[in-house]
Amino acid sequence: MFTGIIETLGKVVELQSAEGNLHITVESEISGELKIDQSVAHNGVCLTVVAMSEGTHTVTAIEETLNKTNFGELKIGALLNLERCMQMNGRLDGHIVQGHVDQTAVCVGLKELGGSWEYTFEYDATKGNVTVEKGSICINGISLTVVNSQRNSFSVAIIPYTFEHTNLKHVREGSIVNLEFDIIGKYVARLMGKII
Repeated sequence: MFTGIIETLGKVVELQSAEGNLHITVESEISGELKIDQSVAHNGVCLTVVAMSEGTHTVTAIEETLNKTNFGELKIGALLNLERCMQMNGRLDGHIVQGHVDQTAVCVGLKELGGSWEYTFEYDATKGNVTVEKGSICINGISLTVVNSQRNSFSVAIIPYTFEHTNLKHVREGSIVNLEFDIIGKYVARLMGKII
């Protein structure tokens, strides 16, 4: 389980395809502290460390992950938001994040508001996912608050700290991001669907 509070950025230094899988080697300031079999969120995707080298670690994205995330678009040099799993004795600063991406979204709007930024994202609402005003959403692993919730789109407001310390600063109109919808909202939506 994660919180959506990004620890650091990692840079993709190698990509290897093998039998439908993608092996992703990442260089980061926390790579040397990781261990084999550890779960780490990469752009909000919970992946297991399968190999390590000095200053780098490697994770594997299987076909299911490639189909549901933006990892099919990865290039060498791409920056990934990294977060190690939550410690049970720590504070939950963001919200409950599982590292299980529900679907992707496209950035359809970006406004600089003089000290903050507003991003608008559009997603396929036919998959049953919803957002609510002032609810939580996880974008590329970042815990954020929804504003302007619509049937198939929503906006988020970004403070300077988040802008500078995550890969959101590289997101432009047309960029594809990973979404994980709020787990509590997903359960409520499922229950309401069964009751009606």
